[in-house]
Amino acid sequence: MTTNGESAREPDAGSSSSPYAGIVGRVSQADDLLHAANIAVTRALAEAGRSALRQAARSGERPRGMGSDMEMRSIAAEIAGVRRSHDRRAQSEIDHALTIVDDYPAVFEAWEQQRITRDHVDVVVRMGCGLADDIRDDYARQAISICERDIASRVREPLRNLAARMGSESFAERHRTAAAKRGVWVTHGTDGMSELGATLPTVIAAGIHDRLTTMAQSVKDARATAAEAPADGPAGDAAGPDIRTMDQLRADILGDLLLGGAPVVDPTHGSDAAGPLGAIRAQVQVTLTSEMVTGADDAPAELVGASLIDADTARNLAGRARIWNRLFVDPITRTPVEVDTYRPTAAMSRLLKARDQHCRFPGCRRAAIRCELDHTIDHALGGHTHIFNLAHLCQRHHSMKQFTKWEVRQIGGGILEWTSPLGRVYREDVPIPSVCFVPDTGGAPPPGAGSDEPPPF
Repeated sequence: MTTNGESAREPDAGSSSSPYAGIVGRVSQADDLLHAANIAVTRALAEAGRSALRQAARSGERPRGMGSDMEMRSIAAEIAGVRRSHDRRAQSEIDHALTIVDDYPAVFEAWEQQRITRDHVDVVVRMGCGLADDIRDDYARQAISICERDIASRVREPLRNLAARMGSESFAERHRTAAAKRGVWVTHGTDGMSELGATLPTVIAAGIHDRLTTMAQSVKDARATAAEAPADGPAGDAAGPDIRTMDQLRADILGDLLLGGAPVVDPTHGSDAAGPLGAIRAQVQVTLTSEMVTGADDAPAELVGASLIDADTARNLAGRARIWNRLFVDPITRTPVEVDTYRPTAAMSRLLKARDQHCRFPGCRRAAIRCELDHTIDHALGGHTHIFNLAHLCQRHHSMKQFTKWEVRQIGGGILEWTSPLGRVYREDVPIPSVCFVPDTGGAPPPGAGSDEPPPF
């Protein structure tokens, strides 16, 4: 579109004249209205619940927590009629509103002040279910602090762990109670499809998913190999590559395993023996303390990539493990500082990148992200994978250390001491960040100000 012979240019998306600015503004206004409405509805539903409980108490009905009473059913049916919903759903909403307003007043206030969202509130209440009354306020205070720092979908696990630490029952006791509720169910849907669900111990569920994924990938790889083989070769396959997604393959293999005990269609099947899919076993990675292994501590272990598992299950898995990797963790920072394996953990790598910043050969400033982590004392010669036996070296200086007479040792605190073939010693201190916090000294200049000496930290 043109005006007065000039081409109209689309406004920049970040400028105040951008059409997006008006759209975002309207969304924000609508959110404010929705927020106010949700607060009002929650208050009204809670008051409806209180009114029903008061009426039930006057008529001798059972109190809240002892079962559904006629007054609560009646008011729920009334509200459901107004809102054109099911009365059971209305009663559930009333109960949830009562829990938010009466049991978590600080959380409700934080929501009302828009410090957290309704999604945060629901997660806090759900994860706090079962906590004793005397610790609920403390849980709510810490939960609000967690929720204020991140979106609702990211605080579920921190809140779950917070509630686990604060609960009166040990994790092992709660796990035994929860495991007793395990089960399988089917929800029938439309178009001839249904959902099969199961509640299982976490380590079992993670193992099932891992095994299905490994099998699905084997099917894809086998079909791809067959499709690439010559048509007249022994591996020729007119069916072509498998175009199913990984989700579809996992679902198909799950059905095959449960109904037939092994995949019904196994493209890795040989002419003289069954295919190897049935031999695939799941792998899970568990992190646990030495105290837990010996039975001195029943604190939960961590199933890496999933969640916490009970100590008995962790000890059972540890007892059958063929390979052990020790992991030494700093008790203050919770950062791994040493492992038994050659490769450092991701946390150790991040710490070392932040510490080194660049290649640790004197004078070299190649960024650490472009360097290799080197064992100062070679791992093959007994050098540990410890943060004080690791340092970043660029490829040039890594090779020079390995193939020339240059030598290096770490003297503590990440400080490297290099010795040249001529016997000269060069000290490489830990780089000082160019951006750092300086404590307030009441107006006095920071250490090193006015001189060429760096601050002493």
